Amino acid sequence: MSGSRAALLAAGLTLGSLAGPAHADGSLLLWNGNVHTGDAARPHAEAVVAIDGRIVFVGSNEAARQRAPAGIRRIDLGGRTVVPGLSDAHAHLAGIGWRELGFDLAGADSLATLQRRLRERAGADAVSPWILGRGWLESRWDPPVFPTRSDLDAVVADRPVALERGDGHALVANSRALALAGIDRTTADPPGGAVLRDANGEPTGMLIDAAQELVLARVPAPTTAELDRALVAGAARSVRFGWTSLHVAGASFAEVERLCALYAQGRIGLRLYVAINAPGPDAERLLAAGPAPVRCDPRLTVRALKMYVDGALGSRGAALLAPYSDAPDSRGLLVSEPEVLAPLIEAALRRGIQVQMHAIGDRGNRIALDLFEQALARVPLAARAVAEPRLRIEHAQVLDPEDLPRFARLGVIASMQPSHAISDLYFAPMRLGPARLAGAYTWRSLLEAGARIAGGSDAPVE
Repeated sequence: MSGSRAALLAAGLTLGSLAGPAHADGSLLLWNGNVHTGDAARPHAEAVVAIDGRIVFVGSNEAARQRAPAGIRRIDLGGRTVVPGLSDAHAHLAGIGWRELGFDLAGADSLATLQRRLRERAGADAVSPWILGRGWLESRWDPPVFPTRSDLDAVVADRPVALERGDGHALVANSRALALAGIDRTTADPPGGAVLRDANGEPTGMLIDAAQELVLARVPAPTTAELDRALVAGAARSVRFGWTSLHVAGASFAEVERLCALYAQGRIGLRLYVAINAPGPDAERLLAAGPAPVRCDPRLTVRALKMYVDGALGSRGAALLAPYSDAPDSRGLLVSEPEVLAPLIEAALRRGIQVQMHAIGDRGNRIALDLFEQALARVPLAARAVAEPRLRIEHAQVLDPEDLPRFARLGVIASMQPSHAISDLYFAPMRLGPARLAGAYTWRSLLEAGARIAGGSDAPVE
């Protein structure tokens, strides 16, 4: 710990939030505490000394007093707990900020509540050309059915409305938004997406995964100032909850450039590990440049690609080996075809770029594991930029038991979010049926099979 930044948490507070330090350099002595070191050889200590913003000593009270310079700010913790700074292995920084600043529908416990909140929002903001929101989950409603454009039209018909489901893999749009996007009964499903339709073939307003872009492409792009506010708000919220580091699960280089500016302005203190969305021009740029193409601040690392195999379970976009129990005509969908992802994975192995692969359904996870296994075979160890590429599957929610041992055998990290098991309790049994639940949310089974797990929140999804 002696070389790490001073990012411990004391009684649930970051060092920077323990009122103003006596010195501008951030020097601080925390003593008389219950310090969890993270070091198996010395799991507990009493005191921590930080000088010039960096931890220089962890140990006993007496030794810490001897190490601390005269005049340093001293805090008697009175037995309170200090833990190492925590890293969220999967979050969406801008998304957290947009939720903080925007129209948050989390907690809407019924369609009527969603409609009431939409009516209140429309009344409070009569100027914005679009009404955008996120966070509803029909799985909490009775009956648990998707909202429709008619439900939104009954509240707001004169302005376009687009409200994203909590998982970010589906949205419902009103008739005005559908008309602006040119969506009607003749609109074909885009690759990796679905336009849901009623019994007469008319769009219901529900757009799944890639189909969301048909509407979102019509939404005015945020200004630089608006994006900056979202990034700063997302970082501030993360620090308030005790995170000192976030893995940003998908971003663009335009967003990275704004992060550089915000670091230079001193508006973000959070450490960030950014994955660039793939496929696309930004992914090609990262592969061409190699690791660390951006060196604007030591707290910012850009050296991963974020890819998608399938969608989400709640919106029935997760790719399953057998049909959905509550939708026998569907096995989900593939957001990206394997033949598109395969060359990107191989290029990443050769360039030392980590791959983070979104996969939720058992078919999606099998495809992800197959792609990783094939890429590792095609790019031998001698051709890889790093010996341990630390390939990751993001979510790994529903697995066929036969695929569990493959994580450890291939060295694939299961990047999982415990909150999904809690929220999915409302619909996973209906989507999967009892038999497939045995392979869902299998932290213990993966650990017993020798796999490594990284924990995250998936905020603002959760």
